Amino acid sequence: MNENLFAPFITPTIMGITTLPIIMIFPCIILSTPKRWLPNRIQTLQIWLIRQITKQMLSMHNTRGRTWALMLMSLILFIASTNLLGLLPYSFTPTTQLAMNIGMAIPLWLATVIMGFRNKPKVSLAHFLPQGTPTPLIPMLIIIETISLFIQPLALAVRLTANITAGHLLIHLIGSATLALSSISMTVSTITFTILFLLTILELAVAMIQAYVFTLLVSLYLHDNS
Repeated sequence: MNENLFAPFITPTIMGITTLPIIMIFPCIILSTPKRWLPNRIQTLQIWLIRQITKQMLSMHNTRGRTWALMLMSLILFIASTNLLGLLPYSFTPTTQLAMNIGMAIPLWLATVIMGFRNKPKVSLAHFLPQGTPTPLIPMLIIIETISLFIQPLALAVRLTANITAGHLLIHLIGSATLALSSISMTVSTITFTILFLLTILELAVAMIQAYVFTLLVSLYLHDNS
């Protein structure tokens, strides 16, 4: 019970060397590619899910936007696998680190913005000033739209970090309470363990939903600029 509440969010090290690159490569080992003519059931399910997500996410894009298909699918698989990896005992979730999420969000957001200014500069500049704006409000609206544009990558990163961190903290707190109550009252301990089990199932869903939301928002930014 004396363990630091935020200890699970500290990057693990071995002999002073961070193990974060190894942890980030681990999902790539899990998601294997089919090496036979007929893939097994897990690989068939994996291919079906990727096709369904690709079809749904890229249906609104034009030809230029669909060139990002590989990038978007790689992004959602990476985030989902790292989120799920953090639910394993004695593991670490890289997506609880705000610096890492900002490192993913800023390059993707910046690429979509540069793509918009390069391919259709008039439309991109028109977002800063909605049509029919009264003349006295023009400077204020330009400032507001500029701030909202630069907040987009920060909102992406903070949303992912906050949701994953909050779930892990709840699991840690309820797990500690269950362990402490096991020596006091088995009835109450059983109730808290049931809550912990249901919360773990919820976190499995949240891990995949947050990966989808992050990728979907990047896809929407791409749609606005392609």
